[in-house]
Amino acid sequence: MSLNIDFLDETNEVGEELISQLEKLLDFTAKKEEVEAGSELSVTFVTNDRIQEINREYRGKDYPTDVISFALEEMGEGEIEVSGSDIPRVLGDIIISIKKAHEQAEEYGHSFEREIGFLAVHGLLHLLGYDHENEKDEKIMFDRQRVILDEYGLQR
Repeated sequence: MSLNIDFLDETNEVGEELISQLEKLLDFTAKKEEVEAGSELSVTFVTNDRIQEINREYRGKDYPTDVISFALEEMGEGEIEVSGSDIPRVLGDIIISIKKAHEQAEEYGHSFEREIGFLAVHGLLHLLGYDHENEKDEKIMFDRQRVILDEYGLQR
C-alpha cells in the first residue's frame, strides 16, 4: 500500500471488508494523483449529529453534511512549514457521515459502497488541493472523481 491510512469508526457500523475496499480505492486514487508513497491521512466515520457539530464549529453551517476534509498542508497565517526527507507527507483528515452516505446511496440509486467510495475519493481530492467553489473548479474536481471511480470499477 502506498498510503498510511488510520481508519476510525465512531459509529461501529463499518466492517473490515469495507475498510479494506476503501484502503484499496484510496491507494488507487493516490497513485493516479502521484502522491508520495508513505503519505498519511485519517478517515473517520461519524453520525449525522457529530458531522453537524463539526460543520457548525469549523464551517459555520449548522446542518449535517456528507463529508468534510481538513487538509493539513494548507498553511494558516503565522504557521511555519516543516519539511525534511525523512518526514512522511501528512495529508489530513477525512470525516464521513455514515447516515448521509446511506441516504445519498438510496437517493442516487446506487450502492452504499459506491457512495462511501465517492465520498472518500472526494475527501482525498480535497486534501490534495482540489475544490469546487466555482463552476470551473467543480467541473475539474467532479470529472476527476468520475474518472477515478470509473477506472477503479465503482461506476454509478
